[in-house]
Amino acid sequence: MSMNPAEEYILSQSEPKRSILLHVKAVIEAVIPEVSMKYKWRIPCFYASKHPICYLNAPPKKEYVDIAFWNSAHLTKHIELMVTEKRKVVKSFRYASLEEINDTVLMEVLEEAHSLKEKGFYKRDQY
Repeated sequence: MSMNPAEEYILSQSEPKRSILLHVKAVIEAVIPEVSMKYKWRIPCFYASKHPICYLNAPPKKEYVDIAFWNSAHLTKHIELMVTEKRKVVKSFRYASLEEINDTVLMEVLEEAHSLKEKGFYKRDQY
């Protein structure tokens, strides 16, 4: 059975990135049972009923993994723990080790992101 490119992306990473990505993927799939992982922009992106929820990124020259949320503008939970860094809209959790991952925090944000999936990138009242 051939792997899809998103799975290949994850499994081709060196440790600890690979373990971090596999763990985060497992948490996403536990929180959002109907989620599907697609390979877009050369990274794994997670969708629930056609709506983008988050994506995973393991930048080659960096020592961390990002899990970034499309609808960050609408999130209210744990945003103080997220990194923005030059991105206008998308915020992410950044993990350099498995130990850094707080499953409860991650699950709560995934639940919120999933509940807000109908909303777009921007809040309408921003303008």
